[in-house]
Amino acid sequence: MDYQNRAGANKSGAGVAGASESAVDRRERLRKLAMETIDLAKDPYILRTHLGTLECRLCLTLHVNEGSYLAHTQGKKHQTNLARRAARDQHEQLMLTAAPTSAPTIKKKVFVKIGRPGYKIVKIRDPLTQRLGLLFTVAYPEIKADERPRRRFMSAFEQKREVPNRAFQYLVIAAEPYETIAFAIPAKDMVEEDEDPDSVWEHWDNDDKVYSCQLLFK
Repeated sequence: MDYQNRAGANKSGAGVAGASESAVDRRERLRKLAMETIDLAKDPYILRTHLGTLECRLCLTLHVNEGSYLAHTQGKKHQTNLARRAARDQHEQLMLTAAPTSAPTIKKKVFVKIGRPGYKIVKIRDPLTQRLGLLFTVAYPEIKADERPRRRFMSAFEQKREVPNRAFQYLVIAAEPYETIAFAIPAKDMVEEDEDPDSVWEHWDNDDKVYSCQLLFK
């Protein structure tokens, strides 16, 4: 093909390159520059797929080889996303390091524990409904003045002391200055107090310092 009579061309020249030729040349120069300055092993955004292609996790683009990916990292889209990510990371870091000055500090309650309380567990059966249940009796002879034992139920996946077993749940009872104790019970639906207040109840005997709790299973 004769390029000598091309518009803007000198004698024996190839003429003025078009937009597509300029873009190809620019991408090639950027690729060569990136290959000399960028270490792909340290790039946190490159991902090699099972098909052998490369993916930019920042821009969500696919590339057939390392040269194509490196040229992409020097482009406007990748550089803009890098700037946005850096601004977002800086904002999150400032939010984490900025400590509130006027927030009130809550002092953690500290007390010396004196050991575990004595307890007794009895299996029971309701004479009318024939429902099975348990009666817990816990003695707190050295309980703190004006203190009353507290109880709650805990799932097997909430506790961190044993391997979770979905067949059990835990009845947790606490009172200062004694250690908190927990009883593993079957993970069955229990009768609510409003359904049968005479069969499901808890009682604190302040004179004898004995806490009692009765529950029934449906």
